Amino acid sequence: MTTHHTEAPERVWPATTTGERQALEQWLEFHRATLAMKCAGLTDEQLRTVSVPPSDLSLLGLVRHMAEVERGWFRKVLGGEAAPWLYADEEDADRDIRAAGGDTYEAAYAVWQAEIAEARALAAGRDLDDLGAAAHHRSGELYNLRWIYLHMIEEYARHNGHADLIRERIDGATGA
Repeated sequence: MTTHHTEAPERVWPATTTGERQALEQWLEFHRATLAMKCAGLTDEQLRTVSVPPSDLSLLGLVRHMAEVERGWFRKVLGGEAAPWLYADEEDADRDIRAAGGDTYEAAYAVWQAEIAEARALAAGRDLDDLGAAAHHRSGELYNLRWIYLHMIEEYARHNGHADLIRERIDGATGA
């Protein structure tokens, strides 16, 4: 069992007196860093450990899922790109969650970070009221950047709660 050596990015608490845009961006960055922290110092085998059977949810699966979510909301909805899904397909929409034996944190982390970088670039310079260039594939609705930021914060916060429980089950680590 080899421990991966990817360290989590520094997690910075959001400022308490900032404006709306900065608050949204800082909270999103905080939650992105939190998920990386929950994965730090574990082996690929540990990162593939499922939460509570029959659930397929694992820390590695969460990283893959959040790469997919970043891509969906920023590249597809905000940017209007016809980017293919990273892990999911027509036959298995939840393939991102199910990490298999050959899936590694190093590969998933690199994909996730690339999607985050693309998300930052797509959001840069846009107004919070700017509508995305494409409708969401399920709802058929258009969303503004504010809604996307709020949803991404909610999505990470919910899954970071899962990550807390999974990490505690793996090695007893709790907290922040």
